[in-house]
Amino acid sequence: MYDQKTALEKIDSVIAQGPYEANWASLSRFEVPKWYKNAKFGIFLHFGVYSVPAFGSEWYPRNMYIRGSREYEHHIKTYGKHTEFGYKDFIPMFKAEKFDPEAWAELFRSAGARYVVPVAEHHDGFQMYRSDLSHYNAFEMGPKRDIVGELRRSCESRGMVFGASSHRAEHWFFLGHGREFESDVCGSLKRGDLYWPAMPEGELQDLYSTPAPTEEYLNDWLIRTCELIDRYQPKLLYFDWWIQHSAFRPYLPRLAAFYYNRAAQWGEQVAINYKHDAFLFGSAVPDVERGQFSEMKPYFWQTDTAAARNSWCYTEGNDYKSAKSLICDLCDIVSKNGTLLLNVGPKPDGTIGEEDTRILNEIGKWLSKNGEAVYESRTFRKYGEGPTNIEEGQFTDNTERTFTSQDIRFTMRDDFLYAIVLSWPTDGKVTIRSLANADASRLPVYNGIPGEISILGYEGVIETARDENGLHVCADGIKTEMPVVIRIRMT
Repeated sequence: MYDQKTALEKIDSVIAQGPYEANWASLSRFEVPKWYKNAKFGIFLHFGVYSVPAFGSEWYPRNMYIRGSREYEHHIKTYGKHTEFGYKDFIPMFKAEKFDPEAWAELFRSAGARYVVPVAEHHDGFQMYRSDLSHYNAFEMGPKRDIVGELRRSCESRGMVFGASSHRAEHWFFLGHGREFESDVCGSLKRGDLYWPAMPEGELQDLYSTPAPTEEYLNDWLIRTCELIDRYQPKLLYFDWWIQHSAFRPYLPRLAAFYYNRAAQWGEQVAINYKHDAFLFGSAVPDVERGQFSEMKPYFWQTDTAAARNSWCYTEGNDYKSAKSLICDLCDIVSKNGTLLLNVGPKPDGTIGEEDTRILNEIGKWLSKNGEAVYESRTFRKYGEGPTNIEEGQFTDNTERTFTSQDIRFTMRDDFLYAIVLSWPTDGKVTIRSLANADASRLPVYNGIPGEISILGYEGVIETARDENGLHVCADGIKTEMPVVIRIRMT
């Protein structure tokens, strides 16, 4: 077992070197990296031991120990009693024998992703990378490969920025239900074990829920995260929820100072993702899980969501979204000063399923034609127009929205304004009301003179006119279910 005192001293030494100190006043000087603001689209990956049962969701490790749950009943029926086959017994079954990081990276590149963020450690406590802190990692067990390290090399060789995600905080309680009855979780546990500490769950949304994580556990969380930073130098460090718990508060500025100081030593621009106000606003980038904002924000933000509605990992019978809905979400998010991190869940053998692949290929096909309206874009005076409302907040994306030809999203790049029509009309006639002629004294959205007007990927005839109702664009012959981008040179 590693010595916590020595590990913490090394972390404090990096913090002491600056330029950031472990306090919010110092960390508020953080600036969002230019690469991040320009990227707009990334790939998230949930791949781990929980992919083996392929039932329910990535929360199978927790739920299989909750008596009466679907996962509990499924586990007994499929694998036997928990004393005879526990979660740890899935590890030898997690072989990832077909894992090909080059194929993954090529798929993500062709999908148009500019950054890739695998889950390095999920709530289950199994590390998907080489670690000196626990033997329960993919390099020593299961696949016996450094999944994170291999993927990093393949992605960076294709020009994609590489990040990593830590969900370790929730491990405090994640397997605690296994102590409520006779199971393999019961018994003596020590730091470094897969099941340690398996504590009672408490009220998960309570910032002061008890039992609160101990000093030993919090130090272990900090040390694990810093090991991940040092070993793989991720340019984006994503944290899931629950680090907002009051017990983590003193540790978050220490972690951020360590990470930002390391980045200064590397000469790199990095960022942290957080939820639920875990970090001081302005010291990192806020993330909205499975949801969006209804209005444009003056600050940069991120949505993380999954291709499947019901699960982040591979499960049999996943309920997938359409590529069109995800592209519309991407356009809406980017128009509001955000970026989209889209998750796919590989199968336990290391392959990416047909449906995930199809969705990524369709997104890539659209971006290959329309990407100039997305990448390196900036916001317009308003994010868009149209009758369809976007419900604000997390966990709001389970219902597919129906957009109309009046639903338009705006972005800008160089001297072009892009009007992204989310649902192209069959008659080919669109009116952009925000670009109507208007009396300047009434503060119109735009009172300039539009220049050349074109449609990305379309070479047919375009008719345009402008009056007090808007800028009218007519292009016959476009037959697509996907959003169509009108490009307007601003003079």
